[in-house]
Formats: sequence, C-alpha cells, structure tokens
Amino acid sequence: MSHEAFTPSIAFDRPPSGCVPPSADDRHLFNSHNLEHYRASLLKGIDLIQRQLSQTDKPFSGIQPGTLSHAFSDLDLNQPCASLDGALTELQGLYLDDAVYFHHPRYQAHLNCPVTIPAVVAELIQASINTSVDTWDQSAGATFIEQSLVDWTAERIGLGQEADGIFTSGGTQSNLMAMLLARDTLCQARWQHSTRDRGLHPDSHRLRIFCSEVSHFSVQKAAALLGLGYDSVVPVPCDRYFRMEVGRLQSALEACQYNGSIPMAVVATAGTTDFGSIDPLPEIADLCSQYRVWLHADAAYGGGLLTSRRHRHLLAGIERADSVTVDYHKSFLQPVACSALLARDRTAFSCVTWHADYLNPLSAREQGTPNLVDKSLQTTRRFDALKLWLSLRTLGPDALGAAFDTVLNLARKAYLLMLSDPAIEVIHQPQLSTLVFRYNPGRDTPESTLDAINRHIRQAIMASGEAMIAATRVHDRQYLKITLLNPDTHIHDIQAVLRLVKRHGEHTWLNQSVQPEEAACD
Repeated sequence: MSHEAFTPSIAFDRPPSGCVPPSADDRHLFNSHNLEHYRASLLKGIDLIQRQLSQTDKPFSGIQPGTLSHAFSDLDLNQPCASLDGALTELQGLYLDDAVYFHHPRYQAHLNCPVTIPAVVAELIQASINTSVDTWDQSAGATFIEQSLVDWTAERIGLGQEADGIFTSGGTQSNLMAMLLARDTLCQARWQHSTRDRGLHPDSHRLRIFCSEVSHFSVQKAAALLGLGYDSVVPVPCDRYFRMEVGRLQSALEACQYNGSIPMAVVATAGTTDFGSIDPLPEIADLCSQYRVWLHADAAYGGGLLTSRRHRHLLAGIERADSVTVDYHKSFLQPVACSALLARDRTAFSCVTWHADYLNPLSAREQGTPNLVDKSLQTTRRFDALKLWLSLRTLGPDALGAAFDTVLNLARKAYLLMLSDPAIEVIHQPQLSTLVFRYNPGRDTPESTLDAINRHIRQAIMASGEAMIAATRVHDRQYLKITLLNPDTHIHDIQAVLRLVKRHGEHTWLNQSVQPEEAACD
C-alpha cells in the first residue's frame, strides 16, 4: 500500500496570522489575535483596583471567617459568570472588599510589605508570557536574568567566586534546601555516603541542627522532611536581646560531641520573626569553623540590609556563612513569592540534580546549556526574578535600601514612644523593625488577666479594621507585636495604633469583659 493512502484529508496549512478572527471561545486566550481584548481586559482589572484602593480607608474590613464563608456557600463553580465584568463584580464582593491591604500605613501585623510599581509591571509581563525558568529552552533570557540576580546577591553577601544560588518560593523552602545541602555535604565528607543515591545513612539519627530558641519554625519542618526528626533540632537559649548566646551554643556543640551525636549545622538568624533580632554572626562563624559545622544564615527578614548604606554593618559576618536565605518579598518591597537560597560552594547543589532525557539531559550540561532546574527543588517554576530585576533596573538598590532604612528609623522612634507611655510595656529595643509589647494598666493586674486583655485587644482591633497588628507569646505570656515594612508609615500611624491598643485595653479592663481563663484558649 502506498504512503499516500495514509495521508489525512485535513489541510494543515494555516492562513497567515490575523486572517482568521478568533471565535467567541478563543478570544480569551492570550495570543497575537486577541491583543485588543487583552488590553481592554487588563484595563478593567486596573480600573477595579484603582476604584477599590481610592475607596478603602482601612487595612481590613474586620469581617469574620464565618460571615464571609456564607458568601461562598451557594457559589457554583460549574456555572461561569456571563462576562469578565460579571466575574470582576463577583470578585470584588468575595475578595477585594474584605482583602487585607498591606500597602496601608496602619497594616503593621506581619512580614508583609507594600510593593513597587515596577514589580507589579513585571508580574503582568511574567503572567502574560508565562515563562517557566526550569530549562533554557523554556526561558532563554529569563535564565540569565535570574542568574544575574543570584550572582548580584552573592556578591552583596560576600560569598566568593564559587558561590551560586536559586530562586525559591520563600524562606521555608530556602531553609529546607540549606539543611538538605548541609546534610548531604556532611554525609559525603564524613562517610563517603551519597544520600541522594543510597538514602539516609544508618547514623543519620545522630545528626544535630542548632538554632536559637526564637528561630523560625521552618528549621524544625526541614528536619522532619529530611528524615532527621524534630528531636534533631537543638534550641539554644538567647540573651536579653533575643540573640543566640554564643557561650550556650559552644556548650551545646561540646555536649553534642560528648554524647556521641554529630553537629550538622548551625542556623544563625539575621532577623527573627518575632523580634527582628540578629544573632552574633562573627562569633557563631568562629565556632562553626572551630567545630567544622555548616553555617546557615537565615536572613529572610534582615536580607534587606544588603542594600542599606546606613545599616549594612548589622550583617557583618554573614559573608562567612555556607548558605544564606534572602526573602526579597519582605524587605525588598517585592510581591510574593520572591526568595532565594545562596550557597558558598556551587557544587553543593548537586544533591538536587537529576538529568531527565526529555528536559535537562546530561549532554545539555556538557554542551554548556544553563538549565536552572539542575539546582532547584522545583521543576516548573515562575520567573519570579523578573520582579526584582525590574525594580532594581528602575529604582536601583540604593532606593530599596533607603526604604528599609526608613522603617528601621521609624521602629526606633516607635520604641521611644512606647517607653514614654506608662500603659505600654515594651520588652526589647529593635534591631530591625519589629516591636513586641503589651498593654499594662498597672494596678497590680494579675498576669493571667493581662494575657486575656492583650489577646482581646488584638481581636478587637482586627474586628474594627482600623489597623492590623499581630500577637505572640514570650515566656508563656501574651504580647502584641507590630512589624514595620512600609516606608509610607509614619509616627502618627504608630500613635494611632497605640491609641487603639489603650482604648480597647482600658475598656476591657474597666468592664472586666474578658476573663483570665480565656488566655488558655489562645
């Protein structure tokens, strides 16, 4: 039978681009046929955001989860809205009216920052083109943009010519990767054992990770995910400034060796979540060198100091780390997610490398093709580096550093303001931009009552929507917390928040509307 007998009758030749108008079903696809529809649709979204922000005078509506959930109870996702206009109207009611707005100067709750406009433009470009930066043949120039930012960050840290890194989803993933690199590097050096190829070494249960008692919980999560368990993490006590005590760390390292355990890594925090405290990096680096232990610096919060002309010295010693976490979506004014893990020795990333013939074959590396998937936990991965790139190329690093300096200076003013108020008990002087405090009316108020009052203060402020603050526990007592990342927040905004704290606190104390035992439910 001839080959022609199998030739389909369908004509595969397509007319030139633009000759065939898109059908109603096709007009929502992003392509060269639909550019006018693309532009008009984006303008509708921009108009919606513009109207919403011009009408929003509070960081939050104060809505409760149970109330908002009712709006979703009758929602049928199988029945679409009649148009984009209808979907946007629905979205406004379901989301935007009750969104938490981080750009508002009285949002002072968590490590959420306002974002630069160039970064928002970058998000539009990234989402439209939909680049995945796992391999060169999907990303081209995007690969070099990310690599350039990795090199720039490593240079700012001072990690040396052999350093490398990868963008990640956030500090939790970066810290996980750091502990993975530390574990596998130690196993290879100590036992010539490849965990990647052979699984956990029989003595892996002896490995120990040291971090301060106020370090981020992602260290414990990393230990669990790596098969080491929560018990492998050794919390080291802090000094009165909530920084890791170097003497206690040395004692813990000595005890570890004495009892037959193996020090695997020390995690030094450059900006703790609750206190913004920076562990003494030079002294910790000395100990890690003495005991030949991997040093990881978790600078997810404090990494913004890398661009600061006034406060960069606070990171002195970070250049001696084996790995560093930096969250650009905290102190660099970038949208989530935008984070990176940097490592002093680029070969350490080999523990996450797998060569798939269809994607990143070994031959591609041998030919010099840069495939970022070779050093990433993720395969498909957004081009998140574009946000930072466009911000830096538009504003420059000094502008980002100056913005971080502004909030650090504001935190110091806020600290002095709190010290001057007899009803506010602040428990630490900030190194970065976080303050932990509580309302205390004095009058020999029992600690359990203070716990309940401060817990109620936070709930009342959130319900009002007039501001957003956070809460935490220190030495098993209830405290309030503000975190400043918005350079548009001013001292009068801090004063307004403290007035809310005192108003709700005084009202609660006078009316005894909160019972001490409620604190146990926190």
